[in-house]
Amino acid sequence: MNKKQLGNSDLHLSPIGFGAWAIGGGDWAFAWGDQDDNDSIAAIHKALDLGINWIDTAAVYGLGHSEEVVARALKTTSHKPYIFTKCGMVWGERDAEGKRDITNSLKQIRREVEDSLRRLQVETIDLYQVHWPKPDEELEEAWTVMADLQKQGKVRYIGVSNFSPAQMERAIKIAPITSNQPPYSMLNRAVEAEILPFTLKHNIGTINYAPMHSGLLTGAMSKERVAAFPANDFRSRAKNYQEPYLSRNLAIADHLKEIGTRHNVNAGVVAIAWTLHNPAITAAIVGGRNAKQVEGVIPAITFRLTDAEYAEINVFLEAHPAP
Repeated sequence: MNKKQLGNSDLHLSPIGFGAWAIGGGDWAFAWGDQDDNDSIAAIHKALDLGINWIDTAAVYGLGHSEEVVARALKTTSHKPYIFTKCGMVWGERDAEGKRDITNSLKQIRREVEDSLRRLQVETIDLYQVHWPKPDEELEEAWTVMADLQKQGKVRYIGVSNFSPAQMERAIKIAPITSNQPPYSMLNRAVEAEILPFTLKHNIGTINYAPMHSGLLTGAMSKERVAAFPANDFRSRAKNYQEPYLSRNLAIADHLKEIGTRHNVNAGVVAIAWTLHNPAITAAIVGGRNAKQVEGVIPAITFRLTDAEYAEINVFLEAHPAP
């Protein structure tokens, strides 16, 4: 396995990391539906046993629950992966209907880091990321706090997520950025124009999330499965899971299956490899809700597309544009 250095850090990452978004469970606005914690722990253990050396989570995933599950999993394994988490999305108390508002605030980072350290049961977070640059006017104050947390040793490195080049420029004036975490898949290529060239130029590592577009490109998705999504699965409301987009996206997944069959890997592995083909990508975040799912995507650690196969996929994408 070829590991890559993350930006200006001394962290060398496996080509894919374990994404802990879905294991937060169904008790928040951007959930993937209900989740069994034992399945989550088994998924993490399987990922670590098979060579993944980093986990990416966030305070808001399950309103703290994802971080707690990660901690539980690490208590029962000898592996010591890098732990990445995020701040900047905070939630309030339950209302009369049992719901909690989630707001973007960059003024509570000092409290958030203490909460994440407690939930993760670690003394230092390997990479601490600003989840969203919102509110924009609080960016400089937030990045100053992030740099101070690094100096204090509470976090080893600091990164950003979903930042534009202009916002990264503003942060760099205060302290170096180790990484940016944007969405990137063949269904969401917006970062190719400006963000990926910027991070490559400035030696900012890039760990992309949703390389399989939240399961849509795994080859296991179908119209029937989408129609059966529970109400607490955010994908039931996502644009790319609705027509006229859904039929086009499933056709792309079918094409990835064809390429995967040549190498005895599934469509999701091909989708991940497509993102890793971009030289600006350090590593990809890949979720898994149980050990079987992890086993299905783990070939992405070593599988790579040839230039010809990469071009073949791009030709197919051009011939099947979004509606």
